[in-house]
Amino acid sequence: MLNKLFAQLDGYYEEMVSIRRYMHQHPELSFQEFNTAEFIQSYYKKLEIEVKGNVGGNGVIAKIYGKKPGKTVALRADFDALPIQDEKDVPYKSLVPGVMHACGHDGHTATLLILAKTLNELREELEGTYVFIHQHAEEYAPGGAASMIEAGCLDSVDVIFGTHLWASEPTGTIQYRSGPIMAAADRFEIEIQGQGGHGAQPHKTKDAIVTASQLVLNLQQIVSRKVNPVEAAVVTVASFTAPNAFNVIADKAKLIGTVRTFNEDIRQFIEEEMERIIHGTCYAAHCTYRFDFVRGYPAVVNHPKETEFLIICAQEIEEVKTIEETEPQMGGEDFAYYLEKIPGTFFYTGAKPHGVETAYPHHHPKFDIDEKAMLIAAKTLGTAAINIHKKS
Repeated sequence: MLNKLFAQLDGYYEEMVSIRRYMHQHPELSFQEFNTAEFIQSYYKKLEIEVKGNVGGNGVIAKIYGKKPGKTVALRADFDALPIQDEKDVPYKSLVPGVMHACGHDGHTATLLILAKTLNELREELEGTYVFIHQHAEEYAPGGAASMIEAGCLDSVDVIFGTHLWASEPTGTIQYRSGPIMAAADRFEIEIQGQGGHGAQPHKTKDAIVTASQLVLNLQQIVSRKVNPVEAAVVTVASFTAPNAFNVIADKAKLIGTVRTFNEDIRQFIEEEMERIIHGTCYAAHCTYRFDFVRGYPAVVNHPKETEFLIICAQEIEEVKTIEETEPQMGGEDFAYYLEKIPGTFFYTGAKPHGVETAYPHHHPKFDIDEKAMLIAAKTLGTAAINIHKKS
C-alpha cells in the first residue's frame, strides 16, 4: 500500500509544485482568503471528493471514505498569507502588492491537496475515514482553528496530524517533540497617559516617554527575576511610539509587544505581574495607563503516543535522512486547539532551499522553500494516516 502511495505521489509532484506556485502568486490575508477557499473546493469537486466550504469562516473540509471500517484520521493544512512585500526574483513571485506566502502555507495546501487526490485513488484499499482540514487564518489570532472546531471539523475524528515546512532545516529532516513544541502566543498593548508640555519646562509635565522607558526596563525583570529559570518565557516590547515635535514633552506613549510561554500557570502569572509593574511604575510617575492583554493561541502540546508513532512512520520514507527531536520553539500555532480536543502530533518537515548556507527565515520578504520538501511531507502524513489503523 505504501509503495503505491509513494509512487503515485512521485507521479503528481509536478502538479503539486504547480499548485504551490499558483497559490504563491495569488496570496490572500487572514480572514480574506475567499478565492483560495474557492480554489480548494473546486479542486475537490473536480475529483468528486466530498467537500464542504465556509466551515467556521473560510475553512474547507474534505472527506474520503475507505472501503474497510477503521479510525477517522484528520490531516490539516493552513492557507492564509502575510502582509509582506515579496522581494524574491522568481517566476512565481506574488502578484499581489504587499501580500505574500512567507511561511509555507502555500506548500502546506499543495501537499494536502495532492495527498488527498492520491488517497482517493487508493480508497478501495483504505481503512477508515480521512478528513482533510484546510484551515484559514492561522497567522492572525483568534485564528481559524477554534472556529472550525466549533463548526464541527473534529466531529468523530480519532486522531490528527499536521506539519510545518521548516525552511531553516535541510530537506530530508523530520523534527518532532513530545509535549510542548510551540509556545502560547499572547500580545499586549500599554498606553501611558501623562501630561505634556514644553521641552524646556519638564518640571511642569508628567513625561510619558520617561515613564514608558522605565516601564520597558521594569518589565524585563519578570522573566529574569520572577520566573523560575527552568521555565521558558519571553516578554518582548516590540513597539514604542510617542510621536511629537522636537521641543514637546509627550503626554502619551504606547508600548506593544508579545508574551510567550509553555506553562499555563506561568502565562497567568506574567499577565498579573505585568499589571502590577505597570500600575506601580505609573503611580510613581503620577501617570495613568491602559493595559490590554490579549490571549492568543495556547501552547502546542504533542501527545506522546502519537509522536512516537510519527517517528516510526517517518522511518518508512526513503527521502527522510534525519529524524531528530527538536527544542521547543517560541513561535505560536493554532494547531494547539486541535490537540486540546483529540490526540495527535505536529512536526516540522525540513525545507531549506538548495544552495544556501542560511535560509531566509519565516516571515521574511525573500522567504522560500525547497519544493521537494512537500513530497516528503505528503509521504509522511500519508504514512501516518494509513498506518494508524495498524496501531493498537
